[in-house]
Amino acid sequence: MPSATERSPLGGADRRRLRGGATLARTRAAPTARIPSSLQPCNTRAHSATSAMATAAATAARPWDPTVSLRLDHPAVVLLERCRGGARPFKAILAHMLRLGLAFETFPMSRLLYFATVAFPQHTREGLLLFEHFTPRPNLYIYNLVLAALSPSQSRSVALYKSILASPAAPDERTFLALLRSVECPSVGKQVHAHVLVNGLQSRVYLRNSLIKMYLDAGDVGTAEALFRCAPVLDTVSCNIMLSGYAKGGFSLKALQLFRGMASRGIGVDQYAAVALLSCCGRLKNTLLGRSVHAAVLRRMGLADRGLVLSNALLDMYAKCGEMNTALRVFAEAWEKDDISWNTIISGFADAGMLDLARKFFFDAPCRDLISWNVLLAGYARCREFAVVVELFNAMIASCIKPDMVTALTLISAAIGKGELNPGKSVHGWVVKEHGTQDAFLASALVDMYCKCGNVNLAYAVFEKALDKDVTLWTVMISGLAFHGHGTKALDLFWNMQKEGVAPNGVTLVAVLSACSHAGLLDEGCKIFDTMKQSFNIEPGIEHFGCMVDLLARSGRLSDAVGLARTVPMKPSRSIWGSILSASSACQNTEVAEIASEELLRLEPTEEGGYVLLSNLYAAGGHWNYSDKVRETMDRRGVRKAAVIAQLPKSPHCQDDDGFDSLLDGGWCTGMSRLKPSSKVLQVAACRAGSEGEQKHHATLPEQRSIVSEDEKWIQWLDHRRRMCLLSVGVVGDTQMSNSNQPPPAKQTLCI
Repeated sequence: MPSATERSPLGGADRRRLRGGATLARTRAAPTARIPSSLQPCNTRAHSATSAMATAAATAARPWDPTVSLRLDHPAVVLLERCRGGARPFKAILAHMLRLGLAFETFPMSRLLYFATVAFPQHTREGLLLFEHFTPRPNLYIYNLVLAALSPSQSRSVALYKSILASPAAPDERTFLALLRSVECPSVGKQVHAHVLVNGLQSRVYLRNSLIKMYLDAGDVGTAEALFRCAPVLDTVSCNIMLSGYAKGGFSLKALQLFRGMASRGIGVDQYAAVALLSCCGRLKNTLLGRSVHAAVLRRMGLADRGLVLSNALLDMYAKCGEMNTALRVFAEAWEKDDISWNTIISGFADAGMLDLARKFFFDAPCRDLISWNVLLAGYARCREFAVVVELFNAMIASCIKPDMVTALTLISAAIGKGELNPGKSVHGWVVKEHGTQDAFLASALVDMYCKCGNVNLAYAVFEKALDKDVTLWTVMISGLAFHGHGTKALDLFWNMQKEGVAPNGVTLVAVLSACSHAGLLDEGCKIFDTMKQSFNIEPGIEHFGCMVDLLARSGRLSDAVGLARTVPMKPSRSIWGSILSASSACQNTEVAEIASEELLRLEPTEEGGYVLLSNLYAAGGHWNYSDKVRETMDRRGVRKAAVIAQLPKSPHCQDDDGFDSLLDGGWCTGMSRLKPSSKVLQVAACRAGSEGEQKHHATLPEQRSIVSEDEKWIQWLDHRRRMCLLSVGVVGDTQMSNSNQPPPAKQTLCI
């Protein structure tokens, strides 16, 4: 049966009024107001009721007349156009139209659907019910209205589009625009693009821009660029869409190149383009480019065009580039500031380590929301100020701000920086109370925290309780087991991961190869490395080659390790040749050590690690002349050995008041004064120190070099710990500590 539009004898102008609906209602003169029935005389009310019943009966009896309907003369349609969106008036008008049989006609139904899905979207559910049960003959206008209402659901939108194809109606530009808004996967988007080409609508500018945006959102930058280049005329909107897509996708250099092309073609820069460019400059952390864009904005845009969004973008760019003085000037000159402005300046100072200024602006802000608290908490967590983080968190709870998952991750990060188990357990208890144990993301952070705090058992307990284990959680657990030397368990967990149907990624394979390297599982590691492409569709990267070289070197296959390092398709990193040099030093293989040392010094000639390892290797073999030459080369090139950082392990006899393990540099920090050794330890150490007198350690002199045994090294290191405890209470003088800043000796290592 032909639709209302096809049956209408009116011209094109009236058919456009049919699509315009609400515009027509405003332009047409309203009918004469009627006196309410309660104010009319009895005979008048009776006459009106009789007339209304007769009119309703006549209306229900005759078919809908488009010549009358397009003028909106029907009282029910007039009431619908005057409705302000309330639920009760709408339902009353809907019931009235259903009683009169108007809802079964095309034009009244189109007005109902427009009212329910476009004018007042809160009635979308009623509109969809009307379409499904009371619209036997929908036209293209009705189809487009419902398709736009179904845009949040891709499956329902595609099903309705198939119904349109099966109907006499032909899809138009509005149909595809509504369908593109529902696209969730690239394959569906490409099919929609194909239908656009089949229907000959590819030249529509708005539709082409929507296709470009769809491809950019899906990550298909190549197809988006092809569509952009095929455009006969480039306008500002198309360029802004490309700039925003480049900025969101991280293609900052392409965005800047497009900006130069816009300038050469005379395309103006508006606020949207400036925001995208400033975002790219902030991501690149390039202050010079940011200042250039800032200058272009000031030169090409008027003062009225610079709004709050642009001011916040400038502030964010300078904060990410570390130019906090300029950011502060932009913040001070801004005419209008919102919560984003205050949070950006607080975040900038917190990221720069200026926590005092960040705290000042935090308390000066007129409104402190959840983001403000999270930004300040994250700043103190990065600086390992666990006590301040706890203080701020308690103040946040007292301010009736409900923490979210970002707050939980910040607390976990602060506990990791603390490096102790008890604070981590406290944070874990709060996380379980607020968020439960099922979230895989929080479980990954907790597993990482327990692994870094030294308790793999608790980490594995958290791992087991997580219900939805994603690839990140599996990877963190495998990495933690490998880090603590449980290579076999890490490998078993890797096989169980695949049995559970979770596909590993590149980071997972790095953790597995590292576990094989530390556990000496040569055959398993070689098998996994050789089948990466076939089994997991992952190309080996520099990290995978580094783990494999380390595995071969630790297993004694130094020649194979050197051969693999020389055949790496990308530039070898320092860690690759460093692992070979370390393994050759342990195996006393001078030939391979010289090769690795040459390659390592070619990559980084200013790093001292290669020189020291090679010098130690020559000294261990008795080649003192070569060892001296290496040291002379270091002095000639100005390479200095960095000061050693030592750490006192905790023992039952020494407790730290605040729980931090004091990190000691070459001058020994004053934090040692907080250690409290027991009286028994002090008595034994004092007796031994008194018997030693004023002896000095001259092991670094060339004529007194000697190779000490492993037991002697450990005895020396234990004596070093004893001296540290005595130094903290003033028992041993500084003159006896001339060479006490040595780390725990590693096995098969020569101290020179």
